[in-house]
Amino acid sequence: MSVNKVILLGYVGSDPEIRYPEKDRPVATLSLATNERYGNSSTEITEWHSLVMGGQNAALAEKYIRKGTRLYVEGRLRTREYEDRMKIHRRKTEIIVDKIEMLGRKSEPPAQ
Repeated sequence: MSVNKVILLGYVGSDPEIRYPEKDRPVATLSLATNERYGNSSTEITEWHSLVMGGQNAALAEKYIRKGTRLYVEGRLRTREYEDRMKIHRRKTEIIVDKIEMLGRKSEPPAQ
């Protein structure tokens, strides 16, 4: 038996990019930031995750998810390999999203 499960809670780093590789079947890609504190210090490390959503989740992302939205995400890891325009071999690990829940937006500082 094996398990490939990811659970993340963080803030969207940029508005989703929406593509339609098949008619009426959107695919959304976006970044999600998670933060982790170490010990009692104020040192905080931010980790950026690449999310890929299809179907109904992508349609939801297109309508409602924007930079700063707080998201709960469940999905699975996928690593793919490709060659960039400069013919350099690259690897990218993405989270294929199965479930999302929007938890609000990051609070913005008051206008002065």
